[in-house]
Amino acid sequence: MSTEVTSDQQRVDAHGRFVWYDLMTGDAAGSVGFYTDLLPWQTVAMDMGEAGDYTMWTLTGDQDGSIGGLGPLPGEGVPPHWMAHVFVTDVDATAARAEELGGTLHVPPTDIPGIGRYAAIGDPQGGSIGIYTSANPPGPIAQPKVGAFSWHELGTSDLDGALAFYGELFGWKELGSHDMGEMGPYRIYGQGDVPYGGMFTRPPQMPVTMWIYYVRVDDVEASCEAVKAAGGQVINGPMDVPGGDRVAQCVDPQGAMFALHQHNG
Repeated sequence: MSTEVTSDQQRVDAHGRFVWYDLMTGDAAGSVGFYTDLLPWQTVAMDMGEAGDYTMWTLTGDQDGSIGGLGPLPGEGVPPHWMAHVFVTDVDATAARAEELGGTLHVPPTDIPGIGRYAAIGDPQGGSIGIYTSANPPGPIAQPKVGAFSWHELGTSDLDGALAFYGELFGWKELGSHDMGEMGPYRIYGQGDVPYGGMFTRPPQMPVTMWIYYVRVDDVEASCEAVKAAGGQVINGPMDVPGGDRVAQCVDPQGAMFALHQHNG
């Protein structure tokens, strides 16, 4: 009996995993300068045919080490932001299910010629996330390297509702919880025994439901100083979190929020 894992089985196993991160910004050159100075990132252009070149973030200087991309703002009045994409086995079915569960379809299922298919959805509380599929699913889960995205956090107006919505779509389960006092529980989610991030009830100073994505760094204090020196802001931290890691939430010079994560485990 063959024990070889088929591509179809790999796609099923990858359902629900974060696989790509896009920065939407009105200043591409400024964003490239900021992030490539702050993090061990480089950029590489990918030929998209009639759509022109697409700029990718890469850890290795080529497409094999790509972790995300850079694009223009999707509409007037939309602020700069990061958007992650989650791998799913069927973009169309997942998008339709999101709407059935009270979500919103921001970008309908769309082909990326020769690469895959994607869509952008909103959860019932207003958080936005991308979904993506391709014939080439990601490889086995590994500890995120320095420069890779390592944690995915959602501040929401309905913690139970968000966990139920994303659990139905992606198979995420609650893996643990930390008491944050007046802010309530911080609920860790993931698949199997692998945590992907946390969800919490957003405080008054966070006026909308939103995702925050963390990038692993060697030294969060030094990185925060570099953020400020380059014209960005540190809005929370650095601070210790349960487990011994240190984190900080930041805003880049163009206004997109992101976070830093020093793993001490």
